[in-house]
Amino acid sequence: MHPYRTHNCGALGLDNAGTTVKLSGWVHRKRDHGGVVFIDLRDHYGLTQIVINPDVPFFSEAERVRNESVITIVGEVVKRTAETINPNMDTGEIEVVATDFIMESFVEETLPFTVNQELECPEETRLAYRFLDLRRERMHKNILLRSKTCALVREHLVAKGFVEYHTPILTSSSPEGARDYLVPSRVYPGQFYALPQAPQQFKQLLMVSGFDRYFQIAPCFRDEDSRADRSPGEFYQIDMEMSFITQDDLFAELEELMVRLFRELSNKTIAAEVFPRIAYRDAMEWYGTDKPDIRYEMKMIDCTDIFQNCELKVFSHQAAAGGVIKVLNGKGAAERPRKFFDDMERYARGEGAKGLAWLAVRDGEVKGPIAKFISDDEMRQLLERTGAVEGDALFFGAGQADETRELLGKVRQLLARQLDMIDQNLVSFCWIVDFPMYEKNPDTGQIEFSHNPFSMPQGGMDALLTKDPLDILAYQYDIVCNGIELSSGAIRNHRPEVMLKAFEIAGYPESEVKTQFPALWKAFHYGAPPHGGIAPGLDRMVMLLADEPNIREIIAFPLNQRAQDLLMGAPNYVSQEQLDELCLEINLPPEETPTV
Repeated sequence: MHPYRTHNCGALGLDNAGTTVKLSGWVHRKRDHGGVVFIDLRDHYGLTQIVINPDVPFFSEAERVRNESVITIVGEVVKRTAETINPNMDTGEIEVVATDFIMESFVEETLPFTVNQELECPEETRLAYRFLDLRRERMHKNILLRSKTCALVREHLVAKGFVEYHTPILTSSSPEGARDYLVPSRVYPGQFYALPQAPQQFKQLLMVSGFDRYFQIAPCFRDEDSRADRSPGEFYQIDMEMSFITQDDLFAELEELMVRLFRELSNKTIAAEVFPRIAYRDAMEWYGTDKPDIRYEMKMIDCTDIFQNCELKVFSHQAAAGGVIKVLNGKGAAERPRKFFDDMERYARGEGAKGLAWLAVRDGEVKGPIAKFISDDEMRQLLERTGAVEGDALFFGAGQADETRELLGKVRQLLARQLDMIDQNLVSFCWIVDFPMYEKNPDTGQIEFSHNPFSMPQGGMDALLTKDPLDILAYQYDIVCNGIELSSGAIRNHRPEVMLKAFEIAGYPESEVKTQFPALWKAFHYGAPPHGGIAPGLDRMVMLLADEPNIREIIAFPLNQRAQDLLMGAPNYVSQEQLDELCLEINLPPEETPTV
């Protein structure tokens, strides 16, 4: 017989009754019922109940065993009586009566938190003992879901003609939007490698090298702050690039992949298999964000013209000064108590607004603090434009356009939550398209790239030569799911003369383009195909599949919010000998100097 197991803890059923088996695993739960010890034995595959009778020589040892100890048992598979069948266990129709018991690893310390049930525990403690945390059922399932997602991605893309390539981890530093992680070179003192923020340039170089459909589940490294949907330090993306494609070709490929992932790995309803496309400027006008949650229908409505001569000066003054008056229709909100409206206003003030005006349509009348300042004609136009009917409430934002859109975009999200408008079982994708190629820096007035600098401008060189830079659109796109941006992508600029002009408009001289992006600059002079790509974030996707609000819940060994690995103790100080080998000298502020 095998030294540890003949079966796993999720494999036994009635067909095994009467056979002798050997199982190994962790003590998930122990119960003492009238002198008989029951142990739920757990391994990667499931649970099996073990029965240890008081007449066996190892009974006292079994009595003392603690949860999470590792044991091996030998015993006979026995059919449970009808009243003891456990329908909540896959192996609930049988139990194993132990005839031998081996203690493989005894838990001597008190567990820092409960493993066999989901009780609240500080995240810092969970991360410091991640090997225990990953034994918990929910976490174990999340990591397995991540593995299944990767396997399905590979299966699907390979079947569609994509080939997986690996790109370097040690590369050169380049300006890609976030801080690089730098790696000092021992062989070349004073010089550094950088960990790639993304394989962006390498995947484009693969297209120039004659490969046609690339993908990689790629690690990316960025020194940026943590968020609930962003892991600091490193993350993974499903990196894709294709030659000789249009934007429509890429959309079709990714829509098919996303639909398959959510259909096969979740129980969610997919709103549409062909994702709606929303122009960037429309997204900002309607939703106040370029990553809108479209599971519910609520758009900001521009009513600036209605209030040009309004008696309410905060409206008319903004309209006269070039500002905007935006309105949200909260369907059904009119019947909410006054506290609801006060809370909404308090939220808006917390987001920097001076207030949040509102009106409610109740009992055939329009009521609210600002109702008396709005004329009958203005009210008629307002109700017609917003579609407000009995039971609806209108919420107003007035001010500078960008600030007002941003504020009401946040109010929209809160309204949807408060009014239970969000179907939690719905998956609603959309494409955000037609991003501006450039934007103006509000502090310096300088024209800058607003998105990916390697994107092809719509209209090509002619647009760069003849259009106002702020009117130029690019073949850039984002894919958004339930208000979470999964990825940005673009049809690339593969022509060196167009690349040079695009960077010139953003203030980069030719010498800097050649210095900062030498490989692409050189490659594009030797025959580059039209190409484009995208890179959906694997971590965010699994987070959606698993219904987890925190991205760290689907990563096996994540950094905490302060970019620390509490399990391994990173980052940490290294020895002087290591620093000397790298010709590095560390100068810390006095308050951060480590004590020896």
